[in-house]
Amino acid sequence: MIARLRKANRLQLLPLVLGFALLVGIIGARSYLIESQREENASIRAAFERQHTILNVLSRMQDAETSQRGYLLTGEDSYLEPYRAALNRIPALMTALHDAAKRTDLRSDRVEQLDTAIKDKLVELADVLALYEADRMSDALSIVRGDRGKLATDKVRATITVLLGEEGAQLADQLEHAEAIERRLSQASILALLGVFAVAGYGAFTARRMLNDVAAAQMQLNQTNTALRQEIDTREAAEAQVRQMQKMEAVGQLTGGIAHDFNNMLAVIISAMNLAQRKLARGESDIGKLVEAATDAASRAANLTSRLLAFSRQQPLAPQVIDANRMVTGMSDILRRTLGEAIQIETILAGGLWRTFADTSQLENALLNLAVNARDAMAEGGRLTVETANAHLDERYSAAHTEVTPGQYVMIAVTDTGTGMPPEIVAKALEPFFTTKGINKGTGLGLSQVYGFVKQSGGHLKIYSEVGDGTTVKVYLPRYFGEEAQEEVRKSPDLAKRPTETVLVVEDDARVLAGTVAALRELGYIVVHAGEATEALARIDAEPGIDLLFTDVVMPGMNGRKLAEAARAKRPELKVLFTTGFTRNAVVHNGVLDHGVDFIAKPFTIDMLAAKIREVLDR
Repeated sequence: MIARLRKANRLQLLPLVLGFALLVGIIGARSYLIESQREENASIRAAFERQHTILNVLSRMQDAETSQRGYLLTGEDSYLEPYRAALNRIPALMTALHDAAKRTDLRSDRVEQLDTAIKDKLVELADVLALYEADRMSDALSIVRGDRGKLATDKVRATITVLLGEEGAQLADQLEHAEAIERRLSQASILALLGVFAVAGYGAFTARRMLNDVAAAQMQLNQTNTALRQEIDTREAAEAQVRQMQKMEAVGQLTGGIAHDFNNMLAVIISAMNLAQRKLARGESDIGKLVEAATDAASRAANLTSRLLAFSRQQPLAPQVIDANRMVTGMSDILRRTLGEAIQIETILAGGLWRTFADTSQLENALLNLAVNARDAMAEGGRLTVETANAHLDERYSAAHTEVTPGQYVMIAVTDTGTGMPPEIVAKALEPFFTTKGINKGTGLGLSQVYGFVKQSGGHLKIYSEVGDGTTVKVYLPRYFGEEAQEEVRKSPDLAKRPTETVLVVEDDARVLAGTVAALRELGYIVVHAGEATEALARIDAEPGIDLLFTDVVMPGMNGRKLAEAARAKRPELKVLFTTGFTRNAVVHNGVLDHGVDFIAKPFTIDMLAAKIREVLDR
């Protein structure tokens, strides 16, 4: 079938070639005429533009003169706006006319005459204004009433009239020439159209003979395409099933890891509390170790929740401008204490390092996590290098890493000389609860927490590793381009001072409310409390001595943010501290705390609460 189509094509090739040659000749001639017409049209447009420029000069001169007269009559400075606009615009218009005289048939001597006349008129207008500004009104009026300004204006108009007449005559010649080209172009177009019809007629005649062969070939092709589509549908269904299985496997790994770790921590808490209850029932009071074990397990559960929020990019961030060099230098001592004497620490700090905008404490935690992972990879000791540098991730890098936005970044790299990782381990290193460490050696959330924080901050994380040569983890944070705010110096809260302030606690969960009230009273504060916003506003009206509103954010009815606004409408000096365990709420947007918001995340210890309360009250 294909051979028959090829033979028919060869038989009709010669007539088509002859017809094509004819068309090429006709179209070539038409193209030449089109190009001539384009050049003529360009000349006509240029003539119109020169005429428009000349008229614009005249209009600007008239505006300047009218503006000056209005100013002299009224003394209002606003009348001079057209005059000033004319002074700014006329030089550019005259420059355009001078340039046109060099490139076209516009007479340069006429342009020079116009330029001189305009300058004389502008000088006359400026002299009158100067006399008026010097309170010499009579002298100014004598110039206005004299012949100097009229003569200058008449000269400008006469020169412009001559220029427009010459341009009009030249434009008429160009239009006549353009019409002749248009007639020849129409004739060439008719010939081209006839040639196209002739070739099309021959093509239609020969195409009828090929129709049956093409129809047969089309039928064969459709059958092949149908079989191909069925194969594609089968493969897409199989791929969708595999992707769903991978998603379920990832969800199973995540929920299994969470359940495993939380069950271990809950087992410790429940066991310790049960034993404490039994001891207290027997009148025994040696339950300190049990309480300590339960508290430690609860703290580890809270830390696990924080890591999960970081991985899911939902932790509340309080970003600020950061000098990464200063931060790395400040962490040297804690890194040495954490890593031990077997690890040699080296820092390479870039000169002229850009600033970045991120949460300082979370960035410090991220570097500490990376350092601890590096230490665990160097069981027999080694060298840890922390390096900073300015980096530019271009479009090529972004094309290879689709989640990266091209631009300038501050790079912080942590390199170890440990065992390294093969590619298949590197590919899984950022997955939650994935770890190569032994039992009870880690949660498998360290790297995923760092990755979540970096992505929530708009950055990028990249791992480079070779088995036996070590690993480098590079953190890229976006460069900060704004003004660097002056660093606020905050005094450490004085926790030894006996509190005298009154705190209003608002919490809709009765058990959390009771615990928070008890903790604040233990710290020595005077505490009043409410279970919802309406009751809290009534308390504020009834208790004029309230110094701090400590409120949950997520509550039924009026939330904590609206409660704070209503309370400050009554008491503008009232200080507010928010708390919540859910970060997507009225005080956290896109993972970042709103400006000027004081916040403590649930759950918190009494010591954390004491420090935060004093920080807010002492500010």
